[in-house]
Amino acid sequence: MTVAADLRFFPSNDGDLAYLDTGSGDPVVLLHCGFVDHRYWTDQIPALAEEYRVIAPDVRGHGFSANASRPFRWSDDLAELLRHLDTGPAALVGVSMGGVIATETALEHPDLVRAVVACGSATGDYQYEDAWTRGIQAEYARTLGQGDIQGWLHAFLKVAAGEHRSLDDMDPLMLDRLGDMALHTISKHTPGEKDWHVPVTGSWPRLPELAAPLLALNGGLEPSGLLDAADRMARTVPHGRTATIDGVGHYLNLEKPQEFTALVRDFLRSA
Repeated sequence: MTVAADLRFFPSNDGDLAYLDTGSGDPVVLLHCGFVDHRYWTDQIPALAEEYRVIAPDVRGHGFSANASRPFRWSDDLAELLRHLDTGPAALVGVSMGGVIATETALEHPDLVRAVVACGSATGDYQYEDAWTRGIQAEYARTLGQGDIQGWLHAFLKVAAGEHRSLDDMDPLMLDRLGDMALHTISKHTPGEKDWHVPVTGSWPRLPELAAPLLALNGGLEPSGLLDAADRMARTVPHGRTATIDGVGHYLNLEKPQEFTALVRDFLRSA
């Protein structure tokens, strides 16, 4: 896969981390969900870069960034990148895994964060309890354990549809885009390799410490347990609010990019 000409690389203490850096103004960091990369934000990057400096990294082990060879934390990787870029406090916008990275970074490195938009996530402590999502997680583990990449990809794409829709209901171009990124990332790894990621624990009780304004923005078709957790998170932090985009699921910015971008832009202007 060809590396984009404008993709940059930061030499971290454990390999190079890839990122895009475009636009000017206050910094906004876009944090992708699991198994994809910075291209997840193709619709948002040019729109937000009209007003902001937009930084879109590939999380370690994803996209064009190096795999881990030693223990690491998502929040520390991001903090190291932001200090290298000398951005000052940045607004963090993340979906799913990216939303967790945003909240964890706001807790662990508050001097680097001025606002948070967390989508399809709460904190790293949150565990899905609904049967549908637990079934998808089990399917991930089973197919990867068997080396069944096509089976794993099918399970991954079902997350786009969610519990109440089928893949036939989804835009095939969106599914192709997700699938290409996911296959690129999964190809970087081998079955049974060690997971070096160190989660931030005890993040939920620390939410009252999160001083940055926070928007919990979610698709209306997310599992009710996640929506409840996102609402509780917004009520627990000192400056939280919620918003919902109806008729979309986990990848809300892909299904309704203009509505998503408008909500994020409005929040950032007021944060």
